[in-house]
Amino acid sequence: MRFVADESVDGRMVRSLREAGHMVVYIAEELASLKDPEVLAFARAREEILLTEDKDFGEIVHRHRSGHCGVVLLRMSALTPYERLARTLMVISLHGDRLSEAFTVISARGVRVRPRG
Repeated sequence: MRFVADESVDGRMVRSLREAGHMVVYIAEELASLKDPEVLAFARAREEILLTEDKDFGEIVHRHRSGHCGVVLLRMSALTPYERLARTLMVISLHGDRLSEAFTVISARGVRVRPRG
């Protein structure tokens, strides 16, 4: 799959997703200090799913109704880096076809896929 990873995403996650065969543009490498609305617009223009740990994107998408091509919010701070990666890869495997049409939250307790609407 193709992702744009916000600066909030741990670099280890980005490297691991790349190693698993996913295409990931990492904002920290490409466009550091880009503001959140611009990050979302960048991902949308590329027609890629935004991967973030910044819950402000929920407000941008839902309250301001900003368009997107999918957002995956990682809320797994209680898990180890290995557990975060394993859970993220599992969600991509199980829900990959729905991620581009949804705001998805991956937490230590579960997954919520909220269709764009």
